[in-house]
Amino acid sequence: MLMSNRNYSHETLRKTKECVINIPDAGLAKKVIGCGNASARRTDKFEVYGLTPVAASVVKPPLIQECWASLECRVIDTRMVKRYNFFVLEVVQAWVDTAVKNPRTLHHMAGAGSWWPGARSSCRRG
Repeated sequence: MLMSNRNYSHETLRKTKECVINIPDAGLAKKVIGCGNASARRTDKFEVYGLTPVAASVVKPPLIQECWASLECRVIDTRMVKRYNFFVLEVVQAWVDTAVKNPRTLHHMAGAGSWWPGARSSCRRG
């Protein structure tokens, strides 16, 4: 995972060595943008944006109930963090809401500071 070393998430990931990657659909776009523009250092994003934390099964950070999928991760390699801000993660638990069929995912345009909805997913879940 590549992230700026100027944000709180980078600092937290370096310290805790675990995270949850929550995957929203396009219906959460306004909340995603709001969360991206706020720092968790000063803002309770769950409260401000009306999101629901759910306890993860393996790592300490929470899943977000409103997201259709979540990946619980642990950092397994930090050798490229200092030079490139790049963390190598291992997914230790994956979650998906099987009731959500063909979610329209969001994609961040790095450097542009914007998001765009992608095509409907064609992956199948068992």
